[in-house]
Amino acid sequence: MARDLATTLAWAETGTGLCASAIAGLSEREYGAASALPGWTRKHVVAHLAANAEAIGNLVRWARTGEPSPMYASPQERAAGIERGSLLDAVELTGWFTESAATLAAAMAALPEEAWRAEVVTAQGRTVPASEIPWMRSREVMVHAVDLAAGLTFADLPDGFLRELREDIRAKRGPGAVPDVEGSLPDVTAYLAGRPAGGVTVAGGGRPPTLPPWL
Repeated sequence: MARDLATTLAWAETGTGLCASAIAGLSEREYGAASALPGWTRKHVVAHLAANAEAIGNLVRWARTGEPSPMYASPQERAAGIERGSLLDAVELTGWFTESAATLAAAMAALPEEAWRAEVVTAQGRTVPASEIPWMRSREVMVHAVDLAAGLTFADLPDGFLRELREDIRAKRGPGAVPDVEGSLPDVTAYLAGRPAGGVTVAGGGRPPTLPPWL
């Protein structure tokens, strides 16, 4: 699905701002409290986002130089990095998130037009054009801003982003993997992402089956 590059870059910036606002002023205790993701604290979520900014930065470098630069050394190293990050104190972790996000934003802003057409490989092994990179980042920061359980819901995310995310998840989960559901755009998108969603019903009425978290 082709997406407008300027729009996805803007969504990545918006999502980063939502995350920054969500963690601003959190006490050490609040930072270490449970997020909306099972088994993860807010610190785990922020550590994941900081590490993800660096990983996506590797793809930007790949697109710019033509030299393969994988997102992560391995799935195990990715998980270990998140665990290490979750042990940082609030100031250190916020600093890592802020710096890594700013570095990624600057790298994407400086990427030459022709480099956006270069092919890179995601952590899942998909070969995609570099123009997909801002969309990958916007999904992370937008969805996980809600996962921080700091008051944001899917209804706080831009409608255009929600429509793109809804169709992206349907495509990624595959035909027949999700039921035909009805509800508002934010609720349906939250449901498809495996997040709590009130007001969503299967066609004809009734509660849909629970889906595992996506992202």
